[in-house]
Amino acid sequence: MATTTRGRPRSFDRGAALGAAALLFWEKGFEATSIRDLTERLGVEAPSLYRAFGDKRRLFEEAVAEYDRTYGGFIDLAFAEESTAQAVVLRLLAEGPRRYTRAGLPRGCLVVSGDAGTADAEVTGYMIAMRSANVARLAERIARDVDSGALPATVDALALARFVFATLNGLAAAAREGVPLEELEAVAAIAAGAWPVSS
Repeated sequence: MATTTRGRPRSFDRGAALGAAALLFWEKGFEATSIRDLTERLGVEAPSLYRAFGDKRRLFEEAVAEYDRTYGGFIDLAFAEESTAQAVVLRLLAEGPRRYTRAGLPRGCLVVSGDAGTADAEVTGYMIAMRSANVARLAERIARDVDSGALPATVDALALARFVFATLNGLAAAAREGVPLEELEAVAAIAAGAWPVSS
C-alpha cells in the first residue's frame, strides 16, 4: 500500500520520463499509445505530462530522438566509420538483425514502425523525413563511389539505396513479428550478395 510523505513532492525527472516514453512508443507505436498508457508508464498525471512535453505528438517526436540517441545510432556510426558505400551497407546488413532482436528491448525499430496505422499527417511526415534522410545519405555515398570507379557506372544510386533500406526496414518489421535472428541474418546475407561490383 502506497504511503504519502509530507513536504515537497519528488521532482519530475524529464529525462527518465522521455526514456520510458521512447520504450512505450517502440512497443506500441504512436497511434496505439494513449495518454493513459503514457501517464501510467511514466508515473505522472496528465497535467504534468502536458506541462513537460506539450501534446502527445510533441512527446512522440522527442521520444523518437531519444530512441535514436540511446538505442539507434548504428546507422550513423556506419556512415562515420566506413569509407565506402559497400562497407557501410555490409555493416548495416550484418548489424541490423542483431539490433532488431536485442534481449530485454522491444523487437524491431521505432523509426520503421512508430507511425504505423496513424492518420496523423504530421507524425507520418516526421517519420518519413527521418527514413528518407537515411536513403538520401546512402544514395550520396553510392554516387560518390560510382564517380570514383569503385562501383559500376550503370549503378542507379537512389534505387540501390532504396533497396538497402527496404531490406533493413523489412528485417525490422519481420523481427517485430517474431522471426528468429537466424532467419533475419539469412535474408541480410542474400541482400549483401546482391551488391554490385566493378568489373
